[in-house]
Amino acid sequence: MKAPAPSPAAVVTREPDAFLPVPDAALRAVVVVPARDEEALVERALRALRAQLDVPPAAFEILLMLDGCTDRTRERALAVTAAGPGPPLHLVALAPSGVGAARRAGMELACRRLLAVGGAEGLIATTDADTEVAPDWLAAQLRAVAGGAEAVGGHIALDDGGDEAGARWRERSLGRRQRALPPGEQAADHPHFSGASLAVTVDAYLRAGGLEARPALEDEAFGRALERVGVRITRPAGVRVRTSARTEGRAPRGLARDLALASWLERRSYPACPLTPKALTAVKTATVSVVVPAREVAGTIPGVVDVLVRCRAAGLVDEVLVVDAASVDGTAGAAAAHGADVVGEDELLSTFGPCRGKGDAMWRGLSATTGELVVFVDGDTPDFTPGFVTSLLAPLFADPGLQLVKGSFRRPFRIGEEVLPAGGGRVTELMARPLLNLHRPELAGFAQPLAGEIAARRTLLEALSFPVGYGVELAMLLDAADRVGAEALGQADLGVRQNRHQSLRALSAMALAVLVAAERRLRGSAAVDALAPGPLALPFDDLEVAQVAIDERPPLREVRAGRRRDALAVRETAL
Repeated sequence: MKAPAPSPAAVVTREPDAFLPVPDAALRAVVVVPARDEEALVERALRALRAQLDVPPAAFEILLMLDGCTDRTRERALAVTAAGPGPPLHLVALAPSGVGAARRAGMELACRRLLAVGGAEGLIATTDADTEVAPDWLAAQLRAVAGGAEAVGGHIALDDGGDEAGARWRERSLGRRQRALPPGEQAADHPHFSGASLAVTVDAYLRAGGLEARPALEDEAFGRALERVGVRITRPAGVRVRTSARTEGRAPRGLARDLALASWLERRSYPACPLTPKALTAVKTATVSVVVPAREVAGTIPGVVDVLVRCRAAGLVDEVLVVDAASVDGTAGAAAAHGADVVGEDELLSTFGPCRGKGDAMWRGLSATTGELVVFVDGDTPDFTPGFVTSLLAPLFADPGLQLVKGSFRRPFRIGEEVLPAGGGRVTELMARPLLNLHRPELAGFAQPLAGEIAARRTLLEALSFPVGYGVELAMLLDAADRVGAEALGQADLGVRQNRHQSLRALSAMALAVLVAAERRLRGSAAVDALAPGPLALPFDDLEVAQVAIDERPPLREVRAGRRRDALAVRETAL
């Protein structure tokens, strides 16, 4: 028997119907497969679909939606049709639009083709080009529909050989997802309703208003749309697929992104270092400077400095520098009395004018130290321990590819004499964490993105610009990720960190500084500067307009290069 000729692929923007043959009168189901540069996996996906059992080839067809493919996905698909008889495989080439738009275009086309043969009860099914469906995948869904189902989610297993950390996370997450199902669906065989395996009747599709063309997570939005119109999703164990466990997906969100983040969390989250400073010195691989920006912390700075000086005596740390912000409570004197080198922040890089905030102090402290590794710690931490230093340094000693490590800790919240185990870090939870999840999900695994406890290689730090105020920690994280990639960043468990709590007004100013620093990196400096950021209106008892420091200092590498050029110019003039 001769295999049916595949339909020609043509660039289609609106109505692909004219390019396809009239659907067979026996058509009962259409399978939609969006594909973007899937030459390595598309053949496996299509062969599994064309080999479906217990469904006559004339009863279903496959729509491969080529989403701006630039590789050999089309040629691989044509090779499948040439391999032997099977259901019709139609190739529809779209301008690049993203997985959600490609899936919607396919499902809309499937809906029209089924309606053309009177199939209001027909099935629109969809899977992905990196997914292999079970031999009875389509038959099981048709049986579910015959039994009254209107929407069917298939069980999704991961390919063998994927990242083990991601696979372990996924197994844990499935239980949480099952418990989060609507009350009437929690007894389902599994929690899945994903683009890798979902199907709806034509009637249910139309009632829900179709699938929304989102850049990603269009399947989750479609599930909510079905729920709104009263369509119950059936999740039988017998509808099965196996999908790629890759951590680099084609969409900005979804399984691949989740697997990548879970993998990063397991590989780049380091436990507290069990070694003493002396023991860790035995595996030390670089010189170490510790910089402590300090403002009015006379009550806690002695304890911090005592620990750092012991680390210096053990040989772990080479320099301990406290950068004091002209504190009037005796911070500088206390730090010096306990053995730290102390310098006033305005004394460093004085040509840049007065120091304007914590980030500025960190930048200036970096300029005054020489260690190959630089550790920043805050000076307002009570019960400071050597673990704050050893836990940050140990990963950098062990892995030369690691460039920056941030502290990870629990943040208690003290209200009078009562201490809540969580609730601290309000700017983190209300500003930084949502922002990272929205714009930079690959960095969403950092437990404390605004932590002042940071260790990094000098070569990286001197290449970064520093916001002068409280935006410095998030800016450092974003810039480091852009420069060296998230894989070169990590976090270390520092246990519990209890520090002083700020007023809501102070936190509002901090949040603005964080927001401006992030926006500069997300939207560009010109776009943010056009907004003239800095003033913060506080309309409480009376309108107060506070100025928030949002300027940035240039990379120290550029400052030093400029000084060398100036020195050469002076020398040449003298000659």
